[in-house]
Amino acid sequence: MYRFGVALAILLASAPLSALAAANCDGPSVTSVALRTVSHTPHIDYYHVTATVTNVGSQGQPGDALQFVDVVQYGGRLDDRGVPPLAPGQSYTIDYTWPRSADAGKMTSPLDFRMRSVTPSAGSCSATKAGAGITV
Repeated sequence: MYRFGVALAILLASAPLSALAAANCDGPSVTSVALRTVSHTPHIDYYHVTATVTNVGSQGQPGDALQFVDVVQYGGRLDDRGVPPLAPGQSYTIDYTWPRSADAGKMTSPLDFRMRSVTPSAGSCSATKAGAGITV
């Protein structure tokens, strides 16, 4: 029951942000973020998160597009995942596992997922427009 409640809260919290990101974007955007599972050890909880990137633009990206989804917490980048060039309407899903102390309070730490383009030809949205977040 707890996992369902956490996942539902995350979906509800991230839906308006991702919808806004997609509306202001003409390229790849993080369109959803969801907590899939939480696994536990005696000292560490592992939060397994899935983020979906969708090209909400009207044009495909060139084959040399170099872009990433950055996992950000409190303005600092924790990690990133590469995203291949996407055709219009095409989606790509990334998985991210975040280890956290088992003693930490539940639903107290934000994670933001933001697009970052390395090559100008990637055409992805700026980080301020193309993000979605969750609190775990």
